[in-house]
Amino acid sequence: MINKHDIRRDQCQLFGRQAKCGYDWWWHSFTGRNARTGEEKAFFIEFFLCNPAYGAEEPIFGQTEENQKRGVQPSYLMVKAGAWGKDAAQLHRFFGWKQTKVSFKAPYRIKADDCAASENRLQGRIHITKEEAAAHPEWMCDAGSMEWDLRIDKQIAYNVGYGASTPMRLLQAFEMFWHAEGMKSAYSGEVRWNGERYLITPGTSYGYADKNWGQDFTSPWVWISSCNLTSEITGKKLKNSVFDIGGGRPKIGPVALPRKLLSAFWYEGRSFEFNFSKFWTNTHTEFECRETDTQIIWQVEQSTWRDRMITELVCDKADMLHVNYEAPNGKKRHNRLWNGGNGRGTVWLYHDGRLIDRIHVENAGCEYGEYDR
Repeated sequence: MINKHDIRRDQCQLFGRQAKCGYDWWWHSFTGRNARTGEEKAFFIEFFLCNPAYGAEEPIFGQTEENQKRGVQPSYLMVKAGAWGKDAAQLHRFFGWKQTKVSFKAPYRIKADDCAASENRLQGRIHITKEEAAAHPEWMCDAGSMEWDLRIDKQIAYNVGYGASTPMRLLQAFEMFWHAEGMKSAYSGEVRWNGERYLITPGTSYGYADKNWGQDFTSPWVWISSCNLTSEITGKKLKNSVFDIGGGRPKIGPVALPRKLLSAFWYEGRSFEFNFSKFWTNTHTEFECRETDTQIIWQVEQSTWRDRMITELVCDKADMLHVNYEAPNGKKRHNRLWNGGNGRGTVWLYHDGRLIDRIHVENAGCEYGEYDR
């Protein structure tokens, strides 16, 4: 059963080795409507924690010229927020660990000044001027303004199973872990984006909430998810459905596994999963991500003994951005990590060779990137 909520996996994991070289982030994405024009817009908010063992009063940045020369590791809370579309931008606000309150138990809570995150609430604001963004490349962000006050109802989870279980978390066996407590989430509240007010309502928020943590990132980096789904066979909205695909090249300790993805489809209360760690299911995956002049394209085909899922998705580059992170070791190797919230496409879902449904996808969160060579 993929839809198994477990808020213990959402608690902060930065202990042991990961306290000295580790990150932990809580990602949220959703769609709202302009209160004045009715225009639809997709947003994201993330709380990213890094290297508490080196925590100080002020944030420590890994990308300054001096810290690069000295090999200083970053340490901070980074609040990342932004929007996709014609004015796509990412905004970053940083806090030192001594300015930040973090609960290391479930349910998770993070608070720094007027920015806060928990299982069911998000609050905060970021304002970056063009002059500040230009003067601080170590912030890795754009200029703009965003404020938010949101409630979250995490309705359907993607629990990957043993790969992120208590023993594996304690051993810190994987280089990058994943848990989607709110694979399908309903958001409500308000966002102010560059002065414009957006209303977020549960039925049209098409929300998503997950977390990743570990010691480094994966390459390639692949993610696709959507709960705005319509059957192309019946024409009906699939109101109790969502799918999620993520991964790339997982590492267990120093050993990199072949290109693999974890995937789940909760289809109107029926569970389909394609999880390489559950070897008895005989999961097989083939995927290709490619870039054209105007689009990023994802093609994924996965199968088990009885089930098969084919996913084809596109997102326009004009709607996307290059999302920025530095790794806990201070290196920034992902510099073309395409990230979007307006993906669209089709999913074919089969069981025992029979087509269950052909599904139209809108408002998909999507990501693809590989390390600089």
